[in-house]
Amino acid sequence: MILNRRLFVGSLTAAVTGILPTLSLAQGKGTIAIITPSHDNPFFKAEADGAAAKAAELGYDVMVLVHDDDANKQNELFDTVIAAGVKAIILDNAGADASVAAVQKAKDAGIPSFLIDREITATGVAVSQIVSNNYQGAQLGAEEFVRLMGEAGDYAELVGKESDTNAGIRSKGYADVISQYPDLKSVARQTANWSQTEAYTVMESMLQADPSIKGVISGNDTMAMGAWAALEAAGRTDVIVVGFDGSNDVRDSILKDGIKATVLQPAYAQAQMAVEQADKYLATGSTGLEEKQLMDCVLVNKDNAGKLETFALTA
Repeated sequence: MILNRRLFVGSLTAAVTGILPTLSLAQGKGTIAIITPSHDNPFFKAEADGAAAKAAELGYDVMVLVHDDDANKQNELFDTVIAAGVKAIILDNAGADASVAAVQKAKDAGIPSFLIDREITATGVAVSQIVSNNYQGAQLGAEEFVRLMGEAGDYAELVGKESDTNAGIRSKGYADVISQYPDLKSVARQTANWSQTEAYTVMESMLQADPSIKGVISGNDTMAMGAWAALEAAGRTDVIVVGFDGSNDVRDSILKDGIKATVLQPAYAQAQMAVEQADKYLATGSTGLEEKQLMDCVLVNKDNAGKLETFALTA
């Protein structure tokens, strides 16, 4: 009977999302839903993998679902997991404002949510909001960018999705550092919506408009990879590119003297922490911690890139 119910839940979710979720085998403590943006971005896949591994270790079934940064789809997924009777939801949300109602809906149904990576614009709705210290990380990245640029030259910025709070925080962190250097001049600033493909196109346009660009600072690694591909295609591998996330793709580029640096935010560990807090909350009614929790970021460059693996630095 249990197996049949599990298959029913999977079929119901498939009808909503168009894909079958990942399900673990039963271990007796109920199901934890893990909802993130698309796993095409390795950062979000690392989140899902980390949360799923920890949930299984602690004795839970898992449903791993993606909302593709679509708040309407996210809302449908919440309806699905609420109907399935999950015990808790681990969420990297689809918009700071747009996600509040979905998280509240789960709370009203008695299902606690534990947010990772991105905050929402309300408190007291989610149990935990565990996010990287994006401002601190952006300052680290900007300081390295300034050093690599020799404190002078024209530069461009690729900004993340405007509905994502992290995009604005990182951009402000960059600006607060770079603005202290009058010989560094911003000649272009445009969103590429966290997308590698979009970043490639935006970078092409930026180069055509401002061939003098000497550096590019990016709101995430995916856009940095798109920018670097466009720069390579244009024969402009002299341009300095710095990203943010700590992906294996950018690590490999750094080791090959391509992209120069990134900022590591611990996606895998962050997701596992959320599951641990969910487990404690379900057992005791409290995490024992504040709702909003910040995790500091780490600069990654040629000096330590060889120690980076799946959004974590090895010893």
